[in-house]
Amino acid sequence: MPDPALDEAIREAYASAPSDTVILHTLELRHPAFVGDGGEPTAIRVVRNFADEATWLDLGGAEVQAVLDALPEDARGRVGLVARLEADAPVEAGRMVPFIALGFELDQPPVDAAPVPEIAVTLDNVGREIVRHLDAAAESLERIEVTYRPWLSTDIEGPQMDPPVTLTLTEVEADVFRATGRARMLDIGNLAFPADLYTAARFPGLTR
Repeated sequence: MPDPALDEAIREAYASAPSDTVILHTLELRHPAFVGDGGEPTAIRVVRNFADEATWLDLGGAEVQAVLDALPEDARGRVGLVARLEADAPVEAGRMVPFIALGFELDQPPVDAAPVPEIAVTLDNVGREIVRHLDAAAESLERIEVTYRPWLSTDIEGPQMDPPVTLTLTEVEADVFRATGRARMLDIGNLAFPADLYTAARFPGLTR
C-alpha cells in the first residue's frame, strides 16, 4: 500500500529512479536535554549521504552559505545536506538547517493496520557530541522523539513527506561507535479513555 504522506515528486523518483535525483533519508532526534552552547533547544540531525557542500550551495546560495558559516569547522566538514524544515517543525521551523552525513539504518514503519508500529534504529560512528546528548537524555524521564523525513537531492525547500513520521525511542544504547534503539509510534491503544481522571484532589465532592 503506498504511503499517502509522500509527495508526488518523490513517488515519481521511487518509480522511475532517475540518475540525476537521489532520495536522501534523514533522522532528527529531539529531547528537552538537547541544548546548544547558548542553552537554546537543538536537535541531532543526520542524513544517509556523503559529506557535500557544493550541491547545497548551488541550490540554496547565500542562505545555505550562512548556515555553513555558522558551523564549527569540524562539523562543517561533515555536512551531508542543508535543507529547509517544514513550517510546523518542532525545532527551527521553516529554517534551513544542516544534517551531518552519517550511516544509519532504519526499517520504515509499515503502512498497515498494526496497532503500534515499531522500528529498529541504528546510527553508526555517532561521535562524542551525539553520545553527549544521548547521555544527557538518559538522565531524564522524558523520551527522545525521532522524526524521519525524506528529501530529494534536487529540492531542498522542504521534505517530501507531509506530515513527517515521528516516533519515540523506548530503548537506547550508545557508545562512540554506534547508537541503537527501538522506536514506536504513539501507543493510542493503551491510552485511557476518557483521558480525564476523576480524583478527589480535582473533584473534592467525590469524598463526601
